[in-house]
Amino acid sequence: MTSVHEPSELAALGFPEPRAEGCPFDPPPAYRQPAGRVTLWDGMPCWVLTDYHHVRTVLSDRRFSADVRQPGFPFLSPGRRELVGEQPSFLRLDDPEHQRLRRMMTGDFLVKRIEQLRPRIQRIVDEALDAMIAKGQPADLVADFAFPVPSLVICELLGVPYDDHEYFQELSRRLLDSTAGPGAVAEALDALTDYMAQLAASKKGEPDGIVARLATRDDLTPEEVASNSVLLLLAGHETTANMTSLSVLALLQNPDQLARLRAEPELTRGAVEELLRYLTIVHNGLPRTALEDVEFDDGLQIRAGEGVLVMLGAANRDEELFGDGDRLDIGRDARRHLAFGFGVHQCLGQPLARVELQIALATLLRRLPELRLAIPFEDVRFRTSALIYGLHELPVAW
Repeated sequence: MTSVHEPSELAALGFPEPRAEGCPFDPPPAYRQPAGRVTLWDGMPCWVLTDYHHVRTVLSDRRFSADVRQPGFPFLSPGRRELVGEQPSFLRLDDPEHQRLRRMMTGDFLVKRIEQLRPRIQRIVDEALDAMIAKGQPADLVADFAFPVPSLVICELLGVPYDDHEYFQELSRRLLDSTAGPGAVAEALDALTDYMAQLAASKKGEPDGIVARLATRDDLTPEEVASNSVLLLLAGHETTANMTSLSVLALLQNPDQLARLRAEPELTRGAVEELLRYLTIVHNGLPRTALEDVEFDDGLQIRAGEGVLVMLGAANRDEELFGDGDRLDIGRDARRHLAFGFGVHQCLGQPLARVELQIALATLLRRLPELRLAIPFEDVRFRTSALIYGLHELPVAW
């Protein structure tokens, strides 16, 4: 069968393409076509897939590898290559290595286990909001609320001292900056890995905390404990923090949706799913490598050894799945979104992220009914160069 998507027939795209000028929540217009080709920083040609069905297939088909050690694996920048380090976390491995490591942490993030944490998360949210209000307005919602909440929660789960949060958040920012050079990324990764390794060694044998429990296992090397603890720490606060602040901004820019959510707080769970779909903060693509030739139902053919980037944000605006997908609609059934990925590598911490977002947004809107932007929307600074989309700061008043 002749492919209807021969590489020579597809548009050559830039990477990353800029977002639309009109709405900073929309994916780049260039990624509206189902598939395209890019040449990465190292000269490697790579597929870009944006169609919902293509993306879902790649993420669930074991013929596409997440293992960064595979020949042809597409790294998004020199810094991203350094971010892998000498010991990849389970996120960057295939089964059976991926499953072996992931199973050791699955129990900590089961829905039932996370639901039991709701009272504690509610107290953390209330205390962060108390502190922000006491500090006075205008406040920076990013620094005073969005980051402290998930940072405190993940620190308690892991057993990481929260007093160190400024240190590891600064290292996190450097690690996730796609413009950071390989030297800066390597330095930050070494520092954070050393920090977690020393913490794990000091906690070995203690009864509480994921890091202590991993450090006590005989079937894990110290390097595996450190690399996977770094992953949990990074993912546990960077993603939810940026999702929280971006969600608040999106609601403020859609006053009809904000008013409806205030009037009908029982819509909060659905609203969080819609915000996850609409915003999709992992915005520069998930990389995979084809292990063998793959042909899709529509004739798209990808050859063994070729790199692939799947664009979650574009897939989550697919009009076949989400009609009028460029509109934020908190009443929409958005549960099929791919904001947490799909397949065996789907985000381990998604139950925790959902509960944190539900509690944070509901509490914020209930306690601050006059919440508003303290600067013009045009002056809000977006984290366009970070792997995780978000805001540098969000000045608000109430």
